[in-house]
Amino acid sequence: MGLLVNGVWCEEDTQSREATGRYVRPGSQFRQVVTADGASGFPAEAGRYHLYIAIGCPWAHRTWIFRKLKRLEQVISMSIVAPRRTSQGWVFDNNTPRYQDTLLGMRYLHEIYTLAQRDYSGRATVPVLWDKQRRTIVNNESSEIIRMFNSAFAAFTEDKTDYYPTSLRPEIDALNDLIYRTVNNGVYRSGFATTQEAYEEAVVALFATLDQLEARLATRRYLLGDRLTEADWRLFPTLMRFDAAYHGAFKCNLRQLVDYPNLWAYTRELYQMPGIAETVDVDIYKQGYYSPSPLRNPLGIVPKGPVIDFTVPHGRSSL
Repeated sequence: MGLLVNGVWCEEDTQSREATGRYVRPGSQFRQVVTADGASGFPAEAGRYHLYIAIGCPWAHRTWIFRKLKRLEQVISMSIVAPRRTSQGWVFDNNTPRYQDTLLGMRYLHEIYTLAQRDYSGRATVPVLWDKQRRTIVNNESSEIIRMFNSAFAAFTEDKTDYYPTSLRPEIDALNDLIYRTVNNGVYRSGFATTQEAYEEAVVALFATLDQLEARLATRRYLLGDRLTEADWRLFPTLMRFDAAYHGAFKCNLRQLVDYPNLWAYTRELYQMPGIAETVDVDIYKQGYYSPSPLRNPLGIVPKGPVIDFTVPHGRSSL
């Protein structure tokens, strides 16, 4: 996948793994926050910040969803990298309007990281929240970016929905922790495992949590009941990619999402909410997850299926 070492791009084919074959996700390094009052040094201002995403990346997908839910399209500009990573990591295609770096005109995402920090070492990942005024990366941790979008920019949007309400935070945080460990990151721990033991450990935990969420959604419309929260939108991108990508490419194949009646209907309901379908592209998901990989897909053949219809009525309004 490649990474920067003291500001120099190095090609690398392996993931971060323990000796046991378990995949270990590197932590995000840019962790500043935008605040409404500017006390952080990054004040919320219309037009000041730029979001970099990849359509195929579930972590970036969260931030795109929150930008749309909170009606921040005219407040925070955005660029999208090309669908497939190369030996240079995420790249822009400046011959294709959709995949241009419309702000800085860069060719490679890693150039934005070294513009922010010349001697940066680590992976050049999406999402990235860039400060146009200070010309630096504010944050590249999706869970923190969505919370900024949820609250810091309240003065610049008519949408006042709070997806992280104070009264529900303990339960949201507990669910987020479980879902991140076993589902959001669990699919990667399954797909990037290099030993049978590490794979089975991850995939069993993944499906145990999916079973638990299926039971939870039998009596609740959303994860926390009648109120749609951050926890739902953190789970959604993984569910959207499950049958098309993780089930095959990452061997998460004990069951498909469509085998879970409640989870499958719940996924369709979230997809059918205004504006969300615009953030989804299953063909691009498959291109990314089935891209050439010596470990997972050496020939780089992208499957035609499965055919998935997210527009089928969900029937969850009665819950």
